[in-house]
Formats: sequence, structure tokens, C-alpha cells
Amino acid sequence: MAKILAVEDEPSLQELLEYQLKRIGHEIRVATDGQQALEMVKSDRPVLVMLRVMGGFQVLRSLQDDKTTNDIPVIMLSAKGQQHDIAAGIEKGVFDYITKPFNIPNLAERIEKALTSTKIDGK
Repeated sequence: MAKILAVEDEPSLQELLEYQLKRIGHEIRVATDGQQALEMVKSDRPVLVMLRVMGGFQVLRSLQDDKTTNDIPVIMLSAKGQQHDIAAGIEKGVFDYITKPFNIPNLAERIEKALTSTKIDGK
């Protein structure tokens, strides 16, 4: 079971992510904004962060600039699906960039890929 932090400002997506990720066996915590996310990362380090909030790239930069969090993989969830948006996310260092609407099996597969690729066992 991996401890995942989902940063999501839309209540319906918070509930969906929380329910579905718990259902597939992950421990999920939800932050509603970037500041809360950074505080939660410091107090209870997750093994993966999923971002879908305004200012997501600022949160990413903060995680990358901190030696204690720069190894946490980040998956960006976004409604912006143009090729240049995806390229910008990858250039900025996200592990994966997933566009909405996303389906849960695909999301679960990409989470597992991130956990496996970074050799995280979820403990």
C-alpha cells in the first residue's frame, strides 16, 4: 500500500480519487490547495504526489527545491491536454502528465508505473 497525496481543489474529484485509490489498495490523503499540500508533505511524507490545482507548478518547484522532498514523484492531472502543455509539464519535471477526463484503470496503471519506476515499495 502506497501513501499518496492527491492535491485537488474540486470536491467531486477529491471524493472520486479518494474512493478509487483506496479501493485499489492505496492510502490516500487529500489537500485542497498547494500550501496545504506542502504542509502535509512535511508532516507525513507521501511516496507519490498527484497535483491538479491552480499553482500546481509552484508546488512542484517547491518539492523539487527541497532536499527532503525532491525525490517524490509527481503526477500532474490537468484539463490542459495540448501537446505544449504536456511537454511543459515533462520539462518541469513531473513524472507523468495525465489529461482529463481520465479513467481510473489508466490512472491506476500510471500510478503503479511511477511507484515501480522510482523503486518505491509504499512503506
